[in-house]
Amino acid sequence: GAAVTLAGQGTRILLQLASVVVLARLLSPRDYGLMAVGLVVVGIGEVVRDLGLSTAAIRAPELTTRQRDGLFWVSTAAGLVLAAVVAAGAGVIADVFGQPELVPVTRALALTFVLNGLAAQYRAGLSRDLRFGAVAGADLAAQLAALVVAVASALAGAGYWALVAQQLTVGSVSLLAVVLLARWVPGRPRRGVGLMPFLRFGGGLTGTHIVYYVGNNLDTMALGLWAGPTALGIYSRGFQLLMTPLNQLRTPATTVAVPVLSRLQSDPVRFGDYLRSGQLALGIPIVTALALAAGAAGPVVEIFLGDRWAAVAPVLALLAVAGSAQTLSFVGFWVYLSRGLSGALLRYTMVTLALKAACIAVGAGFGVVGVATGYAAAALLEWPLSLWWLSRITEIPVRALLLGALRITACAAMAGGACFAVTQLTAAWPAPGQLAAGLAAGVAAYLVTTLVPAVRADVEVVLSWGRRMIGR
Repeated sequence: GAAVTLAGQGTRILLQLASVVVLARLLSPRDYGLMAVGLVVVGIGEVVRDLGLSTAAIRAPELTTRQRDGLFWVSTAAGLVLAAVVAAGAGVIADVFGQPELVPVTRALALTFVLNGLAAQYRAGLSRDLRFGAVAGADLAAQLAALVVAVASALAGAGYWALVAQQLTVGSVSLLAVVLLARWVPGRPRRGVGLMPFLRFGGGLTGTHIVYYVGNNLDTMALGLWAGPTALGIYSRGFQLLMTPLNQLRTPATTVAVPVLSRLQSDPVRFGDYLRSGQLALGIPIVTALALAAGAAGPVVEIFLGDRWAAVAPVLALLAVAGSAQTLSFVGFWVYLSRGLSGALLRYTMVTLALKAACIAVGAGFGVVGVATGYAAAALLEWPLSLWWLSRITEIPVRALLLGALRITACAAMAGGACFAVTQLTAAWPAPGQLAAGLAAGVAAYLVTTLVPAVRADVEVVLSWGRRMIGR
């Protein structure tokens, strides 16, 4: 399941990277800034739309046909209500941000609630049945169609509407694909089928997602309110170039890990081993890649976005630091979900929201780079806090996770430092040569760290997972 999911996500990330590279040359920072504000507003509703019922359905030990029917109608109704609320409030949103163009943009994006509400239980059913190839195929088809629509619209002079069309195409094609793949027709809703446990778990999880989403978008909202769409457009390019692909690796990892960990709850030893190995398999490649991206931020931005986006480079480097810390703490999220600890997760997320708000508020006075610094500082503080918090409420291999994360960080820091040093020494070179030299130095530095037996053992765990994926 992990092999199929990662292969699909890898292709999806390449498509999104192509979208970033092409559209950055066709659209302006202001276009991206307006779209970023619209997506933040719509994204809050998108978190609420599912009501946590997809995860509730995936992790449930048993799910009857009537329960699944009921969950479908609840998700669909929630999507319709949220679409109406957001469309009605589009004028207020535009007034708050001082951008009248947000009225039609927000109303158009509200349609995604309806599309995703309809698709939620179809996707949950595919994941519950471990049909990860079907989920990956649906996502890939949606991204490919959306890229074609967005580029064609931008070439036709549609401006920010090309980005709106991209989002609506993703939702429409994804819905069509999962419906065709699931081959399931929902029955009519009935009372007394036992939905309350799902709604209780989903309610706690929804609260967590709202708090987490607000915290994860405080940077965007701060820039949108105080710096304007152009500054926000610069920040959003760094975020999409780095954090969007990162999230699309972590999200399918959760899709695979939660069903597996849910089945291992009665076996603490295997549960702990899977968690420790999962952290290594997720952390070593991702954190190392982020360290190299931070070290080579200048040439990366020049190659992928072009000369006019040079201001994105320091933002990209700081977001790479934040993404590394978030990745190391992400396995804790699997534990909360697989063990049904939605209430504890909500309380923890509220604490991290306060921490992130404080850090971003301090950095907001220093512009785009200040906000990125605050975002990175909060992520670095949240990582040890997440491990301590989780260890207080459930059994996890704390020492193994802590030492594994420290080894991952130390090795990645050496690779990133070597990459940065060489890119600075070759600053007069063309960007592709500068990037190649920096990456070569970073990889060489990482290979040196594998001379340490503990690091070599960690790498062997990741390679073992890779061999098992290829073998199946």
